[in-house]
Amino acid sequence: MVYDMTYNPENIFAKIIRGEIPCDKVYEDDHTLAFNDINPQAPVHVLVIPKGAYVNMEDFHAKASDEEIAALIRAVGEVAKIKGMSDTGYRILSNTGEDAHQEVPHLHIHVVGKRDLGRMLGKPKPEA
Repeated sequence: MVYDMTYNPENIFAKIIRGEIPCDKVYEDDHTLAFNDINPQAPVHVLVIPKGAYVNMEDFHAKASDEEIAALIRAVGEVAKIKGMSDTGYRILSNTGEDAHQEVPHLHIHVVGKRDLGRMLGKPKPEA
């Protein structure tokens, strides 16, 4: 399967940013929006997204302003604090491209925690 990762302004996150689809907002500033994931993979699972039209991390670091980059990193820290994960720990993850199974062509960072998350990656499956 070949993934088309051109920015589509009709993607679900763009619609959330525009207010066309509601979200359970956790944090917002001029450059970012954070909201609870509708299909959480941990007791706390928040998505942090830039408000700009960036497909993935490569697109973001190539085109975003210094202010946007700083705001995204700060938003991740704010979410961890707001959700009470700063003391116990949390994981941040951003899928980029086909091998990572990126599903939405808008940069998003998963912030997950409030349980033991185990090892970062499982052992690779042997190739057939």
